[in-house]
Amino acid sequence: MEKKDIVSYNYDELQDEIKSIGEKPFRAKQIYAWLHEKLAEEFDEMTNLSKALREKLDQAYEIRKVKVVAHQISKVDPTEKFLFELEDGNRIESVLMKYNYGNSVCISSQVGCRMGCRFCASTLDGLARNLTTSEMLRQIYQIQKMTGERVSNVVVMGTGEPLDNYDNFVKFIHMLSDEHGLNISQRSITASTCGIVPNIHRLAGEGLQITLALSLHGSSQEKRKKLMPIANKYELSEVLEACDDYYKQTGRRVTFEYSLVAGVNDGPDDVKELTGILKHRNCHLNLIPVNPIKERDFKKPDSKKAMEFQNKLEKNGINVTIRRERGSDIDGACGQLRRRYGAVKEERPDEDICED
Repeated sequence: MEKKDIVSYNYDELQDEIKSIGEKPFRAKQIYAWLHEKLAEEFDEMTNLSKALREKLDQAYEIRKVKVVAHQISKVDPTEKFLFELEDGNRIESVLMKYNYGNSVCISSQVGCRMGCRFCASTLDGLARNLTTSEMLRQIYQIQKMTGERVSNVVVMGTGEPLDNYDNFVKFIHMLSDEHGLNISQRSITASTCGIVPNIHRLAGEGLQITLALSLHGSSQEKRKKLMPIANKYELSEVLEACDDYYKQTGRRVTFEYSLVAGVNDGPDDVKELTGILKHRNCHLNLIPVNPIKERDFKKPDSKKAMEFQNKLEKNGINVTIRRERGSDIDGACGQLRRRYGAVKEERPDEDICED
């Protein structure tokens, strides 16, 4: 019989589960603390439990491993990249970025991605499967254990589209911010989406306080379609309406991510169109000079042109910054993480969400 994934149980679910096997409720609190505060990887580490109970747990449950198989440290900035192997042999990447205000970890939400964004390495080999809630959590847990330092901020911007793994992603947010676990503030969590409109509306109604980052990347519907197949399914007007709904229901300002591609979306018309889209919205525009990947020939504009683009937008009243590049020498920057070591046969979803 397949063992149950105990790390994916939230606090209430674990209480019910432990009660169902004939144990007292306070045991659930002890076990949850071992899993989500002390970050135990084996039941034998739970020394305030009897040996009989530890054996009982080991027979029916497992703490699924997210094992580090490679660790790279940038030579140019305080960034580290981790290659994790999952129980089924699939591999994912996560990135640790150290700042003066604390440690930020960028995690993956899927093994690969099926969104097909032209400039992104994460989607090159398609989607293998969704990550479980525990596999998302344990990326953070492993990095915190390895560094011995607390993670204070989390961004869900690694491989995968979090809103394409909706239920596991939302449960992950609740568990990560649970007072019985790492208790990371929801306001310190950011999730990036390419714009799955129905699930943005769903997320708006969840009562969460995370920051939503919308991958815009094109200043018009037509330009977006050239870079992002998702635009063949949802009109830009629909995506913006969903972002407005998120702001209205949560009070959280939406961030718009915009990969600057030389000669593609960095011209005067783009400034004008972006101004028209964003000027009357309470939002922030994050310019990301596109990072190179070997399979694509997209180029970033030089720093002078990127600054000019930013300055023109600022003069038009847009709240805009250029994201500082981190970890590009270890392929750890935005758009460079990938499913490069898939060890199992790819399983395509029954229906693609994008139409090329």
